[in-house]
Amino acid sequence: MPDVRPVLPTSSAAGAGAATTGPAGAARGPEPDPARAAVRGGVLGNYVDQFDIFLPVLALAPVAAELYGTEAVVAHAGLVFVATLVGRPLGAALLGSLADRVGRAPVARASMAGLGVVTLLLALLPVGLLTHEQVLLAVVALRLVSGVLIGGGYTSAVPLAIEWSAPRRRGFVSGLVMAMSPAANATIAALVLVLLGVLGPDGYADWGWRVPFVVGSVLAFVAVHHFRRHVRDTPERAAAAPAARPLATVLVGAERGRLWRLLVLMTGLWLFTNMAVAVVTSQLGVVATLDGRAVTLTMLVATTVSAVAMVASGHASTLAGRRRFLVAFGAGAALLAPGVYLAAFAGPASGAALVALVTVLQVVTVSAYGPIGAYLAERFPPAVRSSGYGTAYSLSIVLPALYPFWLPPLQQAWGDVAPVAAALALGGVLVVAGAAASPREAMTDG
Repeated sequence: MPDVRPVLPTSSAAGAGAATTGPAGAARGPEPDPARAAVRGGVLGNYVDQFDIFLPVLALAPVAAELYGTEAVVAHAGLVFVATLVGRPLGAALLGSLADRVGRAPVARASMAGLGVVTLLLALLPVGLLTHEQVLLAVVALRLVSGVLIGGGYTSAVPLAIEWSAPRRRGFVSGLVMAMSPAANATIAALVLVLLGVLGPDGYADWGWRVPFVVGSVLAFVAVHHFRRHVRDTPERAAAAPAARPLATVLVGAERGRLWRLLVLMTGLWLFTNMAVAVVTSQLGVVATLDGRAVTLTMLVATTVSAVAMVASGHASTLAGRRRFLVAFGAGAALLAPGVYLAAFAGPASGAALVALVTVLQVVTVSAYGPIGAYLAERFPPAVRSSGYGTAYSLSIVLPALYPFWLPPLQQAWGDVAPVAAALALGGVLVVAGAAASPREAMTDG
C-alpha cells in the first residue's frame, strides 16, 4: 500500500472576506483569502530568507579584499557563506520544533523580525575601526545568527503555504516559492550592478556595499507586517494536538527512515547550490578573470533564467510525479552539469558564451529545487511537518557547506576545475539515489 502523507485540506479557506479586528478591536476591513495570503507569505518569506542568504556572496564579492584582506579572499568569502548555512540546521531544529508546537505563523513572524535586526547590524558594522581579522570574525558571527533565524523562517512559512494550497496547485506553488532563491540572487546582482555603476568601485567599497543589507533588513520587516496582518495557521492545524517531541520523532522516532532518504537527496541539491552558485561566483573572478561588474552581470542573467526554470520544474513535478521527476532530473544533471561547467571554466569561453554556459549550468542544477517545497512537506505528517521539513532541508547543508575546507585540497591536487565538476556529478547521483529510495506516494506520484 502506498505511504500517503496528506497535506491538510484547504476547505478552511471558506469564510474569507469576513471582517477582522486589530489588537484594540478596531475593524481592519475584509480579510483576504487566507490561502492566498499564506502563499504570498511563503513566497515573500522565502524571498527574504534567500535574499539574506546570498547577500555576502554577491554584495560583498566586489569588496572582499577590502573587508577581509587580500590573502585567501575566496576562502574567507566561502567561510562567511558557510557560517550562514551552518546556522540553518540549528535554527531549523529549534524553531521548527517550536513551530510544530505553537504554530507556524507566529514562529515565522518572530524569525523574520530577528533577521531584520541582525541584517541591519551588519549594514552598520564599523569596518573602518576594525582590522581585517576583526571584520571577518564579526561578519561570520552575525551571519551565523542570521542562519539560525533563517532556519526558523522557512520551516514555518513554506510548509504553511503548501498546507493552504490545493493538491493540483502544490507543485506550482512550490516552484514559485523556491524560485525566490534565484530571484533574490538576481535582485542582489542587479542592485550591486547599479551601485557599482553609480558609485564606482571606490564608492561601493567605501559605503555602497551597506545598501543591499539595509534593503534586506527592510524586506524582512515587510514580511513581518504581512504575516502579522494576514497569515495564520490552517484551522485544522491550529485545532490539532501538538506532538510532544516533534524533533525526536523526526530524528530518532517513526520518521527517521524517511528523513535519512531525504537527507541523501538534499545533500545532492546542496552540492549543486554550493558548486553552481557560490563557487562559480568566486571562480568567475579568479579563474575567468572577470571584474566585479562582469561577475555580477553574469550571475544576474543566470539566476533570472533559473528562477523561471524553477517555477516550471515545480509544476512539471505535479504532472510527472515528484519522485519520478527528481530521479530523471538528477540523472540528467549528473551527465550534463560537469560538461557544461568544464566548457565554461576549462576552455576558452568568454563574453556571451561564458554567460550562456553559466546560465545553462544554473538551469540543469538548481532548478531541481522547484518541487522541493511540496516534496518535503508532503512527506511528513502535520504534527511534525515543520521539524521534518526544516531538518531535511537544513541538516543536509552541513557537508556541502564545508566546501571551503574539503574543496581546496582537492583543487591543489587536481586543479581548480576538475574537483568542482566531480562534485556536480556527485550531486546528481545523490539526487537520483535519494529520490529513488523514497517510497511511491499516491498523492504525488499517481
